[in-house]
Amino acid sequence: MNVATSIPTDITPDGTDYDTVRRVIEMLTEDYRDQPSLERLAARLGQSPTQLQKVFTRWAGLSPKAFLQAVTLDHAKRLLREEDMPLLEASIEVGLSGPGRLHDLFVTHEAMSPGEWKARGGGLVIRYGYHPSPFGTALVMVTDRGLAGLAFADPGEERASFEDMARRWPNAAYVEDSAATTRYAARIFDSDRWSAEEPLRIFLIGSDFQVRVWQALLKVPFGKATTYSRIADEIGQPSASRAVGAAVGRNPISFVVPCHRALGKGGELTGYHWGLTRKRAILGWEAGRA
Repeated sequence: MNVATSIPTDITPDGTDYDTVRRVIEMLTEDYRDQPSLERLAARLGQSPTQLQKVFTRWAGLSPKAFLQAVTLDHAKRLLREEDMPLLEASIEVGLSGPGRLHDLFVTHEAMSPGEWKARGGGLVIRYGYHPSPFGTALVMVTDRGLAGLAFADPGEERASFEDMARRWPNAAYVEDSAATTRYAARIFDSDRWSAEEPLRIFLIGSDFQVRVWQALLKVPFGKATTYSRIADEIGQPSASRAVGAAVGRNPISFVVPCHRALGKGGELTGYHWGLTRKRAILGWEAGRA
C-alpha cells in the first residue's frame, strides 16, 4: 500500500502516543469496509476526537481519514483492475455508499475516476494537436477536464510521439483537433502568461503512486532542481528512489509537470524520456528566466 508518511526525526516510537497510532492503524486496516469515523475511533480508544487527530497526524504524517482513504483506494483498485469487479459492486465492497463517493475519492487523490482507472482511458475523449515550441514540436493532448498530455518530437517523429503517448491510455478515443489545443500551447510556452490567478488546468492520469510523484515535482521551484531520493522522501517513501525514477519517466505532461528538474543523486543529468539534449535545453531555458 502506498501511504505517504513524513515522520519528524525528533520523535521516537515509545510511550502511549505510539500505542495509540498502532491501534488506530490496525482498526482502519481491518475495518475499512465500515469506514469508521474519527469520532468512532476516538470512542473505542477512550480519547477525544481532537486529541486523536493531533496524535495520529503528528506521528503518521497524515490524518486518520487520509489513511483510511488510502486503504480504501488500494482495495478499490485491486477489485476494479485485478478482479474485474463492476464499479457499483466494488464501491459497496469497500464500504462506500455507491460509485458517486468512490468517484469523488479518486478525483481527489488521483484526478481520475475509478472507471477511468479500470478502463485505461476508456470513455475519455483526448483531443490532440502539434504546435511549435522552444524545444521542438510539441504534442499537446487535452480532455474536457484540462491538459492531459504534453510530449515532444523532432522532425519526422511526430507520429511516433503520438503512439508513445497513446499507449498510456490505449482505450481512449483520440481526435486530432489543433483548434482545441492551440490555447493550451500558447499558455504553456509563454512565461508572460503564467499566472497564479489563472492557473492552467491539468488532468493527471496515473496510479496513486505516480500522481503523488508528479505532485511532488510540481512543488519544485522554477529554475531549481531536485533528486529522485528527495522526491521519495517528499512522498514518504524514502526507499523508493527507483520507483520514483520510473514514475518520473512516465510523467505524461512534460515541462508543465517538471520531470526535467529531477536529477541523479550526485546532480548528474539522468535519462529523460524525450532526450537528454532536450532536457539540457529546457533547464537552460529556465535558468535564463529564473
